[in-house]
Amino acid sequence: MGLADGKVVLISGIARGQGRSHAVRLAEEGADIIGFDICANDHAVEYPLATPEDLEETTAMIEKFGRRALLSVADVRDYDAVKTIVDEGVADFGRLDIVLANAGVMPITGQQRLKRSAFLAGVDIMLSGVFNTVEASLPHLRASGRGGSIVITSSTNGLVGGRADASPGLLGYAAAKHGVVGLMRAWANALAAENIRVNTIHPTGVNSPMVANEAFGRYVQEFPTIAANLQNPLPVPNGMLEPEDVTNSILHLVSDAGRYITGSTFVVDAGFTNFR
Repeated sequence: MGLADGKVVLISGIARGQGRSHAVRLAEEGADIIGFDICANDHAVEYPLATPEDLEETTAMIEKFGRRALLSVADVRDYDAVKTIVDEGVADFGRLDIVLANAGVMPITGQQRLKRSAFLAGVDIMLSGVFNTVEASLPHLRASGRGGSIVITSSTNGLVGGRADASPGLLGYAAAKHGVVGLMRAWANALAAENIRVNTIHPTGVNSPMVANEAFGRYVQEFPTIAANLQNPLPVPNGMLEPEDVTNSILHLVSDAGRYITGSTFVVDAGFTNFR
């Protein structure tokens, strides 16, 4: 018996990285998956984003466990598109139990990071996009009467300021990752009586395409003091968590094991924030 048997999960930013890891593990644990990803590059982000082929691969990985996957291409900034995906997915699967507002970008590298558009991309995708994802999902969570679990992907940069170059791109990232904590706390209080739990998760650096790319590698070489500030107190192979490390904590939060956890800034950071 899996930890998510019979449940339906919505995941934004599902095509690769942490989103894919969460989707595949939850499918292994018995869940059907609704998801979406932009599957296109963004002019404010230097490194390449997910592709339609990535989305197809994630679908195949979910279906390998005998679970259903309804994955679509959509921009988390487009509320109407997100709402359509959620509504159609719930109509098809018949329920919604878990929401993982995971979509994110790292607009902090290259010349793009110096432009106002990089700040706006960070806030629009990782703050407004979280609002869009959760607001489109809430009517279905509330209508079921069963309660539910919402987990928003923040960052260690949602709890500490760190030492940065204060570029518009990095400021947008920090503003969004701090901002979702406020959304989480407000939703957690408003929804507690309906047994809908809301938490944020705060990983340190994760070995995903958002960080493990040529652009970020050049960035840490250009700003060695920032690279030094990204070190974790606990020994972590290659200095980064694996997506599965975050997924393990997600499973705890969304399963019955976490049934009394809400309003929490759940840290998975190898001691990073404690050291700062």
